[in-house]
Amino acid sequence: MLLTVLGELVMPNGDSVWTSSLLYVLTRLGIEEQTARQAIARGASAGWITGHRSGREVQWKLTEAGRHLIEAGAKRVYSMSEPAGRWDGNWLILLVTIPQSQRSVRKKLYGALSWEGFGNPTPGVWLSPHPDRRESVQQVIDDFGLRESTLAFVGSSLSIGLTEDEIVQKAWDFDEVTAKYEQLLIRFSGLQPEPGDPLLLSHLQLVSEWQRFPFMDPQLPEELLPNWIGRRAAVVCTQLRNRWYDDAQRRWREVVKETSPG
Repeated sequence: MLLTVLGELVMPNGDSVWTSSLLYVLTRLGIEEQTARQAIARGASAGWITGHRSGREVQWKLTEAGRHLIEAGAKRVYSMSEPAGRWDGNWLILLVTIPQSQRSVRKKLYGALSWEGFGNPTPGVWLSPHPDRRESVQQVIDDFGLRESTLAFVGSSLSIGLTEDEIVQKAWDFDEVTAKYEQLLIRFSGLQPEPGDPLLLSHLQLVSEWQRFPFMDPQLPEELLPNWIGRRAAVVCTQLRNRWYDDAQRRWREVVKETSPG
């Protein structure tokens, strides 16, 4: 949620924010103040923001790394509403062996590959129908120091072994993702929040929920997953975000004035 606030509100309005302004929004989203303060501190430790103290207050500014993280995440999220072209039948395939000495990176690697839309049909094998993501995947492998234990290929599947339908079923759990999309649509479709805080908070909640789906939804092409609910949900989320965005920015600027020291 903190990343959502930084990306949706802080970055479009000058990259800096007082602690009091962050707490105003986070606590009204149902987050305990102490928990919100801890999240801000962790954001600073992670290098997303850097603080400058003025008296008893701290003003936070997005770092270059924080802006890059937000921009990369936004690009991935909002790509989910773009029309999908025809699939050429090629997969980007990774065979990754994690050495015992690097086993601590396993969970982070799985999260990073899931974010890039990869599925894991069998142990050690990761694949995606998006060969154009090879550069970002190379960055993931290099960042985790796994270049020497990774093989990568681009190619189509053969009639030997699993069919493409079976690969899809084994690589991703679409029943769970479908249920989460249905919950998202039920919660937000037709929602008409009142101006002011209700609209601002609804905007943040929508975007925060939507930002979780790239970890679960690999954006499979129509040829592999026809009539996918994710494509409809992405359109709804895009329309709602666009509808609420300007009013949310306006209310945020009011909040900043109301909560700034002095």
